Amino acid sequence: MQNKKSQKFAMANASETKDAYVQISTEKNQAVMSEMLHILTQAIDNHFELSDSLNLRLHGNKRNDRNEMYRKKLSDSDAEILCMTLKENTYITSLDLGYNSIGDDGGALLGQLLEDNVTLLSLILSYNDIGPNGAFAIAKGIQHNEKLLTLKLDGNKIGVNGGMAIASALQVNETLEELNIDNTDQGVQSVIGFTTVLKSNRTLEILDIGRPIINLQQEETTVHFAKMLQVNISLSDLHLSKHSIQNFGVERLMEHMIDNRTLLHLNLSCNRISRDGMFCIAKFLRNNPPLKILNLGYNRAEDDGVIYLSEAIAKANTTLSTLVLCSNSLTDKGLCAIAKSLHVNSTLQQLYIWGNKIGTAGSQAFLDLTSKTGEGSPRLHPEKTDVRGYIVDGVPYLARVDSPY
Repeated sequence: MQNKKSQKFAMANASETKDAYVQISTEKNQAVMSEMLHILTQAIDNHFELSDSLNLRLHGNKRNDRNEMYRKKLSDSDAEILCMTLKENTYITSLDLGYNSIGDDGGALLGQLLEDNVTLLSLILSYNDIGPNGAFAIAKGIQHNEKLLTLKLDGNKIGVNGGMAIASALQVNETLEELNIDNTDQGVQSVIGFTTVLKSNRTLEILDIGRPIINLQQEETTVHFAKMLQVNISLSDLHLSKHSIQNFGVERLMEHMIDNRTLLHLNLSCNRISRDGMFCIAKFLRNNPPLKILNLGYNRAEDDGVIYLSEAIAKANTTLSTLVLCSNSLTDKGLCAIAKSLHVNSTLQQLYIWGNKIGTAGSQAFLDLTSKTGEGSPRLHPEKTDVRGYIVDGVPYLARVDSPY
């Protein structure tokens, strides 16, 4: 017992974490990772105190100043050394292993780490090679873990069985707040499994479950999400991009969300919502729900649909702060309508519209929104939209600028 306590203390800061890592690598006859040593050495040089913690970021897509990949991707054997180092470590509280080559064997080791480690708050495994077996081990780790707040598995092909294991773990886990399983080949069974669990789960706040493999004309999974949102009291962010949601599905969502008082961010991008669906969303917004961020990018709103939204924003809604309408087949008619609504509405602060058919009238409308008025401040801050206006030979144009969407 005494040795165990001393080992635990010996990995409570950067210097002793480094010593433990080098020792374990040597014992396993494994070459040390230069980047791992660099991060820990840098922490030592900064004279971190014992009470400090460290975010260990070993991201596989790191690049140098010339935009060149400068290190090899981590494998399962690298994950083994890391897990042995972090088993009783109290200094590393966040581990980012995204975009590496960790497979099921590494996933099994990381699942065991979740059972053993008592201080890890965030584990990012985005876009590795973890499959269903690795997901089962990680799910088992979640069941026993009482500290982890964030888990990102997006881009790993864990499939339906792996998704079901993670969903089952949420029935037991009472601490996890953020889960990302976007692009993990979820199917109807696992998606419905998540909606069932989230009817009773009271801790998960952020769920990204985009791009499932679903081919249902009846939109059964969307209806299940709608019924879940009616009773869920913890989710604040829900991402349902690429779910093939159509007008029927979005109508069910809006009907049931009337009773939801916690959801603040809804991502419905890359679906098949058209004019009638936008009418249902506009009707929902008129009730002033708590919703602050609504992403409708890459749908089929067209001018009539966005006019419905514009009327709701101008006449009734005072809660929405961000609206994404990128690539919705809008013309100047719809763009001018949404721009005009902002002159009445004072709460919508971010609006994204690139990817539509922007003509002279639409360009002028957004140029006016982002230009300083006589009072000094523009209605729409130039950094809170994805377009920038300019004039050439008296004709207004819009150019695209960087944005989160």
